[in-house]
Amino acid sequence: MEPIFDVLSDATRRHMLALLITETELCVCELVAALDDIQPKVSRHLAVLRDAGWVNARREGTWMFYSLAALPAWAKSVADALTQGGVPAVELNKSQKRLAHFAGRPVRAIGDTT
Repeated sequence: MEPIFDVLSDATRRHMLALLITETELCVCELVAALDDIQPKVSRHLAVLRDAGWVNARREGTWMFYSLAALPAWAKSVADALTQGGVPAVELNKSQKRLAHFAGRPVRAIGDTT
């Protein structure tokens, strides 16, 4: 596992982890919409999180879905703290509203978590 400070040093990665905790699973397009950011940046940060062992990726057709990996207890408690002030509540709420209004959300064939 990548050192915690390297993974959590970036606000975008912290924000992504908080969203994955609250939403369980998101595809790249959903994260792009929620973060109101560009796809290459979102994908780059997801790669860092995946390579560090913080998120899992699963492919379904053309979609790539991401979820929080099975983390050690200490890492899970740190990740959970991101939804309780580690990411400003105002920012997290804005992202959740953008996600809720995103019309392009893919339909999941397996275990729909939306």
